[in-house]
Amino acid sequence: MDLQLADQHVLVTGASRGIGLAVVRAFLAEGARVTATARRATPELTATGAAFVAADLSTPEGPRRMVEEVLSAGPRLDVLVNNAGGGILPDKLSDDPFDAGDEVWAAAFALNFEAAVRTTRAALPALVEARGAVVNISSDSARRPGSEPLAYASAKAALNTFSRGLAERVAASGVRVNSVTPSATRTSLVTGPDGYVAQVAAGLGIPHEALVSALPQQNGMLTDALIDPAEIARTVLLLASPAMPSVIGANWSVDAGATKAV
Repeated sequence: MDLQLADQHVLVTGASRGIGLAVVRAFLAEGARVTATARRATPELTATGAAFVAADLSTPEGPRRMVEEVLSAGPRLDVLVNNAGGGILPDKLSDDPFDAGDEVWAAAFALNFEAAVRTTRAALPALVEARGAVVNISSDSARRPGSEPLAYASAKAALNTFSRGLAERVAASGVRVNSVTPSATRTSLVTGPDGYVAQVAAGLGIPHEALVSALPQQNGMLTDALIDPAEIARTVLLLASPAMPSVIGANWSVDAGATKAV
C-alpha cells in the first residue's frame, strides 16, 4: 500500500526516544523528510539521519521558536506529530489525592497539553498551505484514570478534547487532526530504571521487572506483552497519510483492548 508520504516534510516532537523515535524511523522508511525535535538529541536519533532542532516545548515561547527555525529551512510542512510528553513525576507514593502540588500539575499541562496547542498554532499556516495533517499522541490514562499520575492523565484528557475540537474547526482548510491512544508501551518511562514504573515498584517494595510483567494484565490489556513503539508509529503513518482523507477527528486506540467501552 502506498501511503503517499514520500518527500513529505514531517515534524516530530519528543523524538529522542520511545514512541517519538519509532515515528521518526517509520516516516523515514516511507521516504519522508523528517525534522525531529527534543530537548537534546540521543545517539539513536542522530543515527536516523533526521534533521534535528533542539527545543524545550514546555516553555511558552519554545514551540513558536522551534517551528520558526524548522520552517526557516523550507516553508513546507505536511505533517505534525505532537508526541512530546511526560514531565515531572510525583516525588513518591503518597496519600495525597492530587498526587503532587501545583508545580507538578503545571509542568504536566505545559508539556503534555500546552506544548501541543502552541506547536500546532505555530505550524498551522504551513499545514493549511500543504493541506496537511496533525497527529497527537495521547494516552489511555485519559480514558482509564486511576493508576497513572492524575496530572498527566488530566493533561492527556485535555489533549483529546483539543484534538477533536480543532479537527472540527480546521477541516474546511484541508488539515486533518487525529489522535493515537496507546496503552502500556515499551518505553523508558515503563522499562527504564529511573522511570515512573520503577518508582512505583520501589514504593511498593516489589521488583521493577515484576511490575513491568504485570502491567498488561493490570491495565486490562488482552495480551501479555507491552506494546512495541513501532506499532504506534505505524498507526501514526496511517493517520498522517493522504491516502486516508476521510479520517478526521478520530482517536485510534492501540491499547490491546484496555479501554472497556463500546
